[in-house]
Amino acid sequence: MNNEFLSAVILLTLVTDPFGNMPLVNAMLGSVTESRRRFIVVRECLIAYGLLLVFMFGGQSFLALMHLSQTSLSIAGGVILFMIAIRMVFAKLDGTFGEKAGSEPFIVPLATPLIAGPSALATVMLMASRDPGMVGMWAAAITVTMLITTVVLLAGTKLHRWLGEHAMHAIERLMGLILTAIAVEMLLAGTREFVKGL
Repeated sequence: MNNEFLSAVILLTLVTDPFGNMPLVNAMLGSVTESRRRFIVVRECLIAYGLLLVFMFGGQSFLALMHLSQTSLSIAGGVILFMIAIRMVFAKLDGTFGEKAGSEPFIVPLATPLIAGPSALATVMLMASRDPGMVGMWAAAITVTMLITTVVLLAGTKLHRWLGEHAMHAIERLMGLILTAIAVEMLLAGTREFVKGL
């Protein structure tokens, strides 16, 4: 259980990508006072946390309503993760999701899609649908992940200054590389289940 919990935290941290989002958050909140910046980061992280929990606990109902299988969700989640991972490895100047800097965010784009993006939402739904009896542990993993994300984003300016631009890009690309492997594994797992069902 501990290994599964740690794996879930690592996966969710990679998917929410706080280090990759940090430069964009710094740019978006560059003209905001420090106290206001802290408020915005905490608010957006709480909104993202709520979204992730809603999708995790309502995932089964959503799948049933849309007539979606766990296999299709696994493949779709793998595809989305793979696309985001590729953008992380081959970083764009405008950030992983292509947002513009210069405005104070509210829900979009910081809470979603930067933190609770399609890949994160698909991941928590997939976790809950695979092991419905372990939703308590998945919720704890989401909580720990969001605490990590909040701390990293709150310390964004200092970390960016301390680590430097090159180190930040290196961290994001490393996270992208690991996420690519996870995405491929999700795709392979979904494909195996699909082939078995034929």
